[in-house]
Amino acid sequence: MSVVTENPATFSSLNPATGEVVAEHPVHDAAAVGQALERAREAAAWWGALGWKERRLRLLNVKGSLTRNLSRMAELIHQETGKTLQDAQLETIMAITHLDWAARNAEKVLGPRGVYPGLMALNHKCVLEYQPLGVVGVIGPWNYPIFTPMGSIAYALAAGNTVVFKPSEFTPGVGLFLAELVDAVVPEHPVLQVVTGLGETGAALASSPLVDKIAFTGSGPTAKRVMAACAQNLTPLVAECGGKDVCIVDADADLDAAADAALWGAMSNAGQTCIGVERVYVVDSAYDAFLGKLTDKARDLRPGFDREAAYGPITMPKQLDIIERHIKDALDKGGKAVVGGPESVRKPYVEPVVLTDVPEDSAAVCEETFGPTITVHRVRDLDEAVERANATSYGLAGTVFSGSKGRAMDTARRIRSGMTSVNAFAAFATVAALPFGGVGESGFGRIHGADGLREFARPKAITRQRFALPMNLTSFERTEKEMARVLQLVNMLHGKRYKR
Repeated sequence: MSVVTENPATFSSLNPATGEVVAEHPVHDAAAVGQALERAREAAAWWGALGWKERRLRLLNVKGSLTRNLSRMAELIHQETGKTLQDAQLETIMAITHLDWAARNAEKVLGPRGVYPGLMALNHKCVLEYQPLGVVGVIGPWNYPIFTPMGSIAYALAAGNTVVFKPSEFTPGVGLFLAELVDAVVPEHPVLQVVTGLGETGAALASSPLVDKIAFTGSGPTAKRVMAACAQNLTPLVAECGGKDVCIVDADADLDAAADAALWGAMSNAGQTCIGVERVYVVDSAYDAFLGKLTDKARDLRPGFDREAAYGPITMPKQLDIIERHIKDALDKGGKAVVGGPESVRKPYVEPVVLTDVPEDSAAVCEETFGPTITVHRVRDLDEAVERANATSYGLAGTVFSGSKGRAMDTARRIRSGMTSVNAFAAFATVAALPFGGVGESGFGRIHGADGLREFARPKAITRQRFALPMNLTSFERTEKEMARVLQLVNMLHGKRYKR
């Protein structure tokens, strides 16, 4: 976590588990952000002109440097977020794999390619290519301070852009260390710069006319403020916001695997995961057995900052009040706490909480909790599970467990979300080739995969006439006879009726 010190030009990042100061960082004002963007624009001309091969080589070397410094990065994440060291290591590994994929696939996805012109333009050579936007501003979160922003940073850099990164004020050191690694590999120009500070720093980045696109990760209300800032200059935005994600358990599912995945999805990183499991809908015949397995596993978990702890503290202090409010609201409306309860909130930690019989209008079901809590609901069948799963303004991710491939895939498709995993939790996040993002209150646009690369490039269409046709329809010398022949040809090609 962070606090502003007596000197308003600096702030401290604190270890949320111990309260100890991790480091002091400057508060970059609008002028400092503007200077960084000016440098980024100059660097963008050089970086974009390097070409695919040279950018690929440099980014793969950045990946190698991050890999060699994995332990140091993970320890810094551990200190700034409080998450377990192993989880910090896993997060860094995922960031490395995404950087590798973006570097290796950028040319294949974005490079020039021929497009068939069709009969009407048969004399033209048609080329589609993707050009860099220029400067991308990335506003990152604190819960996954390297994995999540890497989904924008790596893909933006691979597409030929430079990046100005504003990390969360809770995890500024992670961003600065990443920029240090990039600078060592690419010393010629500042292709990745970091500006640190609080909300005003992010607002200065989003509202600047010098930035060509903003990639934002955070809450829905903050996303709306960022959008308003971007609107001043019609700056495009990709936004990855919160979720109220579900796990649906079919009657014939592997209940041990389902309980294990639901528990990890709900409790890992202290539940501070935008794609984490917050609601579970279980088909009636499997409900009691699933709940028994889930509660047995949940009771064994213990939060802490030591190596044996299952997960760490709540990183952002004000989130503790939200978690406690959701638990109490669920109980006040008739829900039951089968594991934990309001007493589980022991600052800065929250012990596991499993709630049942919680009404659908409870805050614990409707609002993002972002803590190690989970609600479990009995449904008659998969249709009811999908209907209740989709009764939310969010639409980020989902999980389905079923013994039937057909039912599982059908259910996965029907969940209103950007991503769904079957018989595993959030496997899509580990697959760099798949796009990542949501719908509704969960945001718009995509990072990761080919869609993520295209998010940070502009399509450019080019046609080149290779030879002249006997008749030119886009000329004032066009004749009635020529037009009649063309109309006859169009009718022959497109005017026929099609039968079922």
